[in-house]
Amino acid sequence: MAKKAKKRALTLLEIMIVIFLIGVISAVVGYNLKGTTAEGKAFKTSESAKRIHEVLALECARGLAGTENLTGDNIEIDQVQRVLEKSGLIKNPKSMMKDGWGTQFKISHKDDDFIISSDAFKNHCVAKGMNDEQMREKYPHMF
Repeated sequence: MAKKAKKRALTLLEIMIVIFLIGVISAVVGYNLKGTTAEGKAFKTSESAKRIHEVLALECARGLAGTENLTGDNIEIDQVQRVLEKSGLIKNPKSMMKDGWGTQFKISHKDDDFIISSDAFKNHCVAKGMNDEQMREKYPHMF
């Protein structure tokens, strides 16, 4: 007759150590992802603004109806959204009109050029240590 093998169970101390290690690893990963999330929002904002700028410039050059009203310091978002919809170049213009932080872009038209700006994006750039000149150089369509 063969002896039964004794099953070894985990002790409470071993389970607590495993839970502690999982918590430490989660905290480290979470801390490292915090900066990545902000960079992702900044990238989405920059790319959306660039795309809006390009489509608006293209449609103004083509003379699309409605683009003649896109002048001044504070262009209404609804006007821009209608132009983007008419162009057919952007799939979902309504979602494109928001930056990575979920706030509406501010759009103005100065010196025959469109400026698409976001306060949250500007705050992000300032937090990274960029001055106004560096921001205008790196993101000319936004500042």
